[in-house]
Amino acid sequence: MKSWIKYGIVVVVIAILFYTAYLVYKSKQKPEEQLPVVVEEATPVEKKKLRIGIAGFDTINPLVSKNKEVLQMANLIYEPLVRVTEDYRTELCLAKEISRADAMTYLVKLENNVKWQDNTPFEAQDVQFTIDRLKEGKSIYSYNAEGIASVEVIDKTTLKIHLNNPVSHFEYNLAFPILSHAQYAEEDFWSSSKTPIGTGEFRIASLETSGMELKRNENYRKKENSNLDQINVSFFGSMGEVYNSFKMGNIDFFGTRNREIEEYIGTMGYVKKEYKGREFDFLAINHENLALNCLEVRQAIQYAIDKNNMLSSVLNNKGYVADFPLDYGCYLYKDGSMGADYNTEKAKQVLVENGWEYKNNRWQKLIDRRNVRLDFDLVVWKDNGERLKAAEIIQEQLQAIGIKVTLRKVNNDQYNSCLQRKSYDLMVSGVYNSYSPELDYFLGEGNIENYINTEVTTLLSEMQNITDAKLLQEKMNRVVEICKQEVPWIGLYRSQNQVIYSTSVMGNITPNNYNYFYGINSWVRR
Repeated sequence: MKSWIKYGIVVVVIAILFYTAYLVYKSKQKPEEQLPVVVEEATPVEKKKLRIGIAGFDTINPLVSKNKEVLQMANLIYEPLVRVTEDYRTELCLAKEISRADAMTYLVKLENNVKWQDNTPFEAQDVQFTIDRLKEGKSIYSYNAEGIASVEVIDKTTLKIHLNNPVSHFEYNLAFPILSHAQYAEEDFWSSSKTPIGTGEFRIASLETSGMELKRNENYRKKENSNLDQINVSFFGSMGEVYNSFKMGNIDFFGTRNREIEEYIGTMGYVKKEYKGREFDFLAINHENLALNCLEVRQAIQYAIDKNNMLSSVLNNKGYVADFPLDYGCYLYKDGSMGADYNTEKAKQVLVENGWEYKNNRWQKLIDRRNVRLDFDLVVWKDNGERLKAAEIIQEQLQAIGIKVTLRKVNNDQYNSCLQRKSYDLMVSGVYNSYSPELDYFLGEGNIENYINTEVTTLLSEMQNITDAKLLQEKMNRVVEICKQEVPWIGLYRSQNQVIYSTSVMGNITPNNYNYFYGINSWVRR
């Protein structure tokens, strides 16, 4: 037994000696060089598909649809004779030349290499067909054709458009989508359930109740490189559903006029691109009123109105202070201010310098042997909450400098009657600007303010016949200068719109009221 123990101890000692020798040997060897571990960064995957959400889809037919978001999408599928650019110039599209034969006749020559998405040729008869449909008065674009008396087809690529009366900047009226006459030759256009074909960069690959799929148009005449091959459009019953889908990452892009959008989708994880809307609210001034026909009185009113305060109170700063009808981004209006800041002391000073006296709590002056007082009615449509709030602020601010203002809160019929008959002193009003830079509503013959200036009338008339952009700009600059000096009306504020898109969507995204999708070929989704 003792022998086995001795043998065991010997074995253990030998093993320890061998292990010790091994460790000594390893310690004398040069350690292997450890190479750094390289971790490759994942390259973002470019997805060739964009996902868009639309609420309240009605029809993709652009002449029938009343949905403004649908009409934005239609810009990718259908084309007009004339496009409107990012800065609201006109740009030829399906037309390659438009010439003015006389005040009421336009000759239009068409591009001759255009194909419909079913590979049939685009022809002048398609334009005639579309205009005839618009003249029936059932389309959102019918306004564009109101001044057109008839369309005469000369040949397959040439037509004449005859007007009832001269139309200022008529080319803008040609910015409506053209549809194929052959597609509807055998049926009533307005009751048809057909999906209309187009000539645009994208075609409708499928259309269902839940959405539609757009793919690039193989027949498109302009072969451009694009990062997008496909656009999936999802239809929702409400904007609330659009917001939820966006938050869940199911769509990448949508447009909205909701000024409180952050309350619905938060403030992070997306991009909001704002642009000026076409709704322009202003204070109309009736120049037939003896006191308001005095320049210094209009200037005093302008100095007395704090537009920034009004923007905060009325629109919660979700809009823009606005002075001029073209300040929505039109290339012809570059000046951002009409040159009169809020200044109550200046308001009083300009009255005193021109002979007005403040007596018995009234500004008054002897004009043509009459004692004229600054005491005005201010008309406002009582059911328009924003304008009613604006009118109350104007009343308060004018009374703060001693101008008495009585609010006349009227219903819709009374409001329209005041507009037509011009039976008001002051009025908080508004317009939905057209894409055209015409100013007849404000400055033309029979304008809303009864304002008369022969130089302005001449300038507006001359501008109707000018196509040179530089000369047109010079004429408009002079019109703006006169308006700054004479204050025919007082601009208040303009609406704000926006598109919302995921941070995964990249590119030069520059929306305006006419089109969200300028430069879409450069967009990419990662």
